Amino acid sequence: MARTRDIDKQRADLSAATWAVAAERGITGLTVRAVAERAGCTTGLVFHTFPAKRDLVAHARELLLRRAAARLDALEAEAASPREALRAVTVTLLTAPRSGEDEARVWVSFLAAAIADATIAEHHLRGNRALLARLGRLTRAVRPDWDDARHEQLGTGLAALTEGLNALSIFDAESYPAAQQVEAVERMLGQVDED
Repeated sequence: MARTRDIDKQRADLSAATWAVAAERGITGLTVRAVAERAGCTTGLVFHTFPAKRDLVAHARELLLRRAAARLDALEAEAASPREALRAVTVTLLTAPRSGEDEARVWVSFLAAAIADATIAEHHLRGNRALLARLGRLTRAVRPDWDDARHEQLGTGLAALTEGLNALSIFDAESYPAAQQVEAVERMLGQVDED
């Protein structure tokens, strides 16, 4: 009797291996061989699922976007008010308070790789624009009286602050402890409470 492959399980296993390798080695260390070793399979099986390294990298990036979007969607849905949703979404963008260092390493690695790779840059740009749109929508829900420029200013500031703190804390966690990161975000979020 011929063996049947569980394609969904195989893809999930390769996704997990891809993510683990990217977190440990960055995008430059994300190779088909490394993913195959981590997944306990042959490079041929990896190539069967991801025909080129570019496909593997795109998959890892898409996985990062889906995980982040699902987490942010859940936080918004659970929030009791628009202000609480904005705070929850922004604070969870910080990786240190929720022990998301692997995610931050992968994110920063993608950002660095985007400089030299137009495809990765396009993926990163799409993710960033989606985040800015979410933050804009949330600030509008909290402060409908503000003009578009003020919403954009706060959303861009929150995105830049959280991304910068994530990148810096990966390499110098002692200077950027989680509590201070949250405090910095809280100070910026205080703008929505001002008249």
